[in-house]
Amino acid sequence: MSASSLAARSAKTGYVIAWGFCLLFYFGQYAIRSAPGVMVPELTTAFGLTTLGVSSLLGLYYYTYSTFAIVAGAALDRLGPKYVIPTGILVTAIGTVMFGLGSAEGAEAGRLLQGAGAAFAFTGAVYLASHGFSSAWLATAVGFTQCFGMLGGSAGQFAVGPMIHGLITWQQFWIFAGIALAVVAVVVLIATPSGHDARPAGSSGSLLSMFKPYGVVLSNPQSWLCGFSAGLLFLPTTIGDMIWGVPFLRDGMGVDYADAVNRATMVPLGWVIGCPLLGYLADRIGRRKPVLIGGSLLMLVATVTFVYLPGVMPPYVLGLLLGIGSGAAMIPYSIIKEVNPDEVKGSATGAINFLVFTLSALLAPAYGWLLTRLSGGGKLTLVVFQNASSVGIAGIVLAIILACFLRETGTAARPAVRPILLAKALS
Repeated sequence: MSASSLAARSAKTGYVIAWGFCLLFYFGQYAIRSAPGVMVPELTTAFGLTTLGVSSLLGLYYYTYSTFAIVAGAALDRLGPKYVIPTGILVTAIGTVMFGLGSAEGAEAGRLLQGAGAAFAFTGAVYLASHGFSSAWLATAVGFTQCFGMLGGSAGQFAVGPMIHGLITWQQFWIFAGIALAVVAVVVLIATPSGHDARPAGSSGSLLSMFKPYGVVLSNPQSWLCGFSAGLLFLPTTIGDMIWGVPFLRDGMGVDYADAVNRATMVPLGWVIGCPLLGYLADRIGRRKPVLIGGSLLMLVATVTFVYLPGVMPPYVLGLLLGIGSGAAMIPYSIIKEVNPDEVKGSATGAINFLVFTLSALLAPAYGWLLTRLSGGGKLTLVVFQNASSVGIAGIVLAIILACFLRETGTAARPAVRPILLAKALS
């Protein structure tokens, strides 16, 4: 084996190791994303907020997350992962500590910083995975990445709930979590290989040129279809479960707090199963669209049953099925990389993250407003939640329709779908 082959294999191994450590960051940022869902009463009291106020505060995360997803993708393509990813982790750590300092202003600033830093988690992990794994296993790696993140999302509910009502206060949770993330930043810095991809042809050394690959990604209609279909499939978890899942079960269905937390965690736990399972299935059969549409249909049926017929099946089963079906939302992340040139891997992931979480940023406060309007500013009842949930259900239906217009990019598709030449696109 030649020296160049050995060097290439060593580099791939290094990226895989770095990807493994980056999963710790993704786990942590998902935990702090979902943790507020189990402390809504504490946040309401501490900051003197209404239902709409809590939803708006927690939704700040998605404003900066969606915006910095663009920055993260461009920075990774231009500068490489060595320092970019640890910087994102450190920003998240600072924001996490600020959220626990006890002031409303600090919580707002902290939530914004959390979103800005967390934007580097999934984008960074996918960048590392795309350099460490072969294309034949990319969907599996992306699915496993999201699986680990949703394991953090589940832990942010089932572990944090009992923790803040026994071992520590909710403020201490945020401070300790911030310290742990700072440690992860150091570990990722040490583990990540130096260097990055060659600069795309036609790019210059200016800061503005760093964002030029987005012209390639966003000029491709398939990128928009990927972003909106994935974004609509994310809403039942990012807003429905992680913010309002526990209140729905407590206020709407009269479930006690501990049981409500445990039942809400079934959705992200389902992601832990569904993301790698559906990703593996898409790789195994060599087709993305059937798995994407099939998972979305499972998600639709589980959501409708969970909201309108909650007593039909055992309490924990529907949440688990909803989560498993929701794993289909990760398949467009593989598709968008396959319908765009290899030289814009980071920007493709940044673009879909921007589109996905812009929807969450816009609809998180809108959903809080809808709940307030439907309840007349009073008690949140089951009927109120059921009426509001029709919006999310319509979103799943629309996502399925959009998925039908995606190109099939799996290995079984012939001829292989490739985009126009990068040089021509950048000219």
